[in-house]
Amino acid sequence: MTKGIKVYFIGTAGSGKSSLCGAFKTWLKSKGFDCFSVNLDPGAESISYEADLDIREWITLYDVMEEYGLGPNGAQIVCADLLAVNLPKIKKRMDQVKTNYFLIDTPGQMELFTFRSSSKEIITSLGGSAFMINIIDSLNATTPYGLTSQLMLSAITQFRFGLSALNVLGKSDLLKKEDLDRILYWAENTGALYEAAIEESREHSNPHLELGIGFLRVLEDNETFGRLIPVSSKSGEGVEDIYNVLQQTFEGGEDLDQAAPEKEEQDEYDAE
Repeated sequence: MTKGIKVYFIGTAGSGKSSLCGAFKTWLKSKGFDCFSVNLDPGAESISYEADLDIREWITLYDVMEEYGLGPNGAQIVCADLLAVNLPKIKKRMDQVKTNYFLIDTPGQMELFTFRSSSKEIITSLGGSAFMINIIDSLNATTPYGLTSQLMLSAITQFRFGLSALNVLGKSDLLKKEDLDRILYWAENTGALYEAAIEESREHSNPHLELGIGFLRVLEDNETFGRLIPVSSKSGEGVEDIYNVLQQTFEGGEDLDQAAPEKEEQDEYDAE
């Protein structure tokens, strides 16, 4: 059985990334599965779960602003690089833990985490089996170009880090049923999204229609389209689906409790 799968929760600010990380931790614990949560966001004022390892033990956005005389934006950039500086502490703590899943809550400013070289260094150094949960902001996905833009960002993030990924639709409970159904339909039917994008461009006289269509073709060619799992941290919708995808990816669909005897046998072997 694969040990210590690292699950990175990545999404734009306000997409529900931290809440989903907390909801998944709660679900795993309720099923008797072990996990270890890691908060890598120095700028988080509060998080909806108790982090087992919190970068704010060593750096916070406020302290960086005070020490360097920076505003919030400049301090976010410094914090992004200080994550790599503190990597040895993070790695040492995580290496001491035996768990099924490491749930890693990434910084709220997705573009900083995605495009700073320090982030690639973190993922590479932590190593092991790893997977990304890319959270699509549901309220910004109700238009063809809103959804396409976020799928492009997700694809770029996957390209940058070279990890397998799953796209989920965050805070889906906030959408009207017709909006939710339309987004899910677009995600699985590229032709429908093409038509909707063309119509949107004509309605708003968008001069960059061909660019948008080009984006869609790139996404289609690279099989970025497909099932988009609606999730809700509030209701728990979609959380079990995430677990099932992870188990299918790393364990061939075998459940963690089904793999437990293997662990017990290994423990007995170690004891001998």
